[in-house]
Amino acid sequence: MADQKEEFRALVFDALSQYKKEKGIEGDVSLDAVRVETPPKPEMGDIGVPLFAFAKAFRMAPPVIAKDVAAIIVKTLGDSKSFTSVAAVGPYVNATLNKASSATDTLRTIYEQKEAYGSLAQDGTKPLAGRKVMVEYSSPNTNKPLHLGHLRNDALGESVSRILHKAGADVFRTIIVNNRGIHICKSMLAYKLFHEKNGDTPESLGMKGDHFVGQCYVEFDRYLNGEKGKPETAHPEAQTMAEEMLVKWEEGDAEVRALWQKMNDWTLNGVKETYKRTGVGFDKYYFESDTYLLGKEVIEEGLSKGIFFKAEDGSVRIDVSDAVGKGRDGNAQQKVLLRKDGTSVYITQDIGTAVKRHQDWPYNQMVYVVANEQNYHFKVLFYILQKMGYDWTDKLHHLSYGLVNLPSGRMKSREGTIVDADDLIDTLHADALAAIKERERDEQVGDADEVAEKVALAALHYYLLQTAPIKDMLFHPEESMSFNGNTGPYLQYMGARIASILRKAEEEGAGASFEDDILSLLSHESEWALIKNLARYPQIIAKAAEELDPSQVAVYLYELCRDFSAFYRDCPIMSVVQTDSRLASARLALVSCTHTVLKDAMNLVLVPYLDRM
Repeated sequence: MADQKEEFRALVFDALSQYKKEKGIEGDVSLDAVRVETPPKPEMGDIGVPLFAFAKAFRMAPPVIAKDVAAIIVKTLGDSKSFTSVAAVGPYVNATLNKASSATDTLRTIYEQKEAYGSLAQDGTKPLAGRKVMVEYSSPNTNKPLHLGHLRNDALGESVSRILHKAGADVFRTIIVNNRGIHICKSMLAYKLFHEKNGDTPESLGMKGDHFVGQCYVEFDRYLNGEKGKPETAHPEAQTMAEEMLVKWEEGDAEVRALWQKMNDWTLNGVKETYKRTGVGFDKYYFESDTYLLGKEVIEEGLSKGIFFKAEDGSVRIDVSDAVGKGRDGNAQQKVLLRKDGTSVYITQDIGTAVKRHQDWPYNQMVYVVANEQNYHFKVLFYILQKMGYDWTDKLHHLSYGLVNLPSGRMKSREGTIVDADDLIDTLHADALAAIKERERDEQVGDADEVAEKVALAALHYYLLQTAPIKDMLFHPEESMSFNGNTGPYLQYMGARIASILRKAEEEGAGASFEDDILSLLSHESEWALIKNLARYPQIIAKAAEELDPSQVAVYLYELCRDFSAFYRDCPIMSVVQTDSRLASARLALVSCTHTVLKDAMNLVLVPYLDRM
């Protein structure tokens, strides 16, 4: 079908060029402006070209242009093997495809390209070929474990990276580990107060390292603010103690640094276990402790150039009103870059990290996957880098996404109400295992525990990715685990069902055929709907990659499964092997191609494929 789309694009272009000449209109008609789309309703046609882009040059309403252009195409169409009709539908020129030709074109392309299908645009090139994209995601703190918010961040970053790679981009996945700062010192202080004299370690307490350090962070907050309802148990001096520890850390105090390294290792080792479990990976780890000094150097350079200024309290600042507007009181908004004691703040290391990354791997695009709570931060960061004169600041992009919470409310790590990532996955895993045992599928699925883990990850990742990134969302664990409807386990079920059909066909000696005369038999309405959806896959990939939106792939997956379900209901396969082997071979070709695309798309949204469920 890709060839037919390109053929129709050329027909419309030629007709527009002829129409322009007949009307005596000056200027060129651009082939790039001729875009092939899918009409919203089947009765409107199978493909169409909007003509809004030509209204200004032709000085005519798009519907008028469409009507005349369609008439020109009809005169030259003749006995086309690709199109059965061409007509104007409002401002569009739409075509109805020859089903036999389209089926052959689409299914043979998938058969030949296999897992590479979806990577190529209509002109045969990869849409993002030549683009170098660095993607940053996760950004864990070494004072606590990953939580539900990180899981959405990780899923978005990993999925976007896979989609960009599928579209032809050279992708470099990075992570910034927030391993220094006042919040880290709070966990360290709590350890010294409550655990050091006992020699407590994650191993001695039977805990993951990140969970133990996260517990210390909660203990600090309780020590600082006191137990609920008991203000007399508060220790406000703890804040000063943590600040003093930070100063010692930046001064290189050996004892503080040794404790910092030990607790950082505990946390990072635990976090890496979670990354391995969820299938999330990175090409390079960056650490704030390695980049904050470079950030301070940049600040000092900007101070000497007059880009930044020293405030009365001794802190170094910049006026960011041009980036974020004036304050509510009408006064200029200032951003602190170095505290009055000379220690760095969060944005200091972000500046250093940005500079270091571009030195390490010069990119065409840098994507920061960070929640919309940091919209202000990234406006300021990009503004500062621009003021410093870096010529790559126009390549920076903040993929801002909405927050995710449970129906019970918002999470707060310092209060111990965080939704721990490992605990959440463990719960989903247990639910999946219970469902397998309840259905008495233990023996059929093979390793029930392994399958339950994959079902849990499918439930989690698909639920997090099916919503457009910009939207806030509530994560409903029970809904995510459903084996019916728009869920990850449902996609896995459909994949396993298709795999079962192909296995049974092989056992009975039946097989797919991709010969023209065989594929031309696929003319049923349900077959045609499925074929058209398979043909859309390259467009879906290109659009999702350009817009950095995995939800488009997730939505496509559900629609593909829905269309396959209708096809399977309406078009018998194994029951016609003996009565019409040619038709069975054609339908098995369609099943095989659906299987190829389904597996590939599932991988892009982090849904593990299962061939048995």
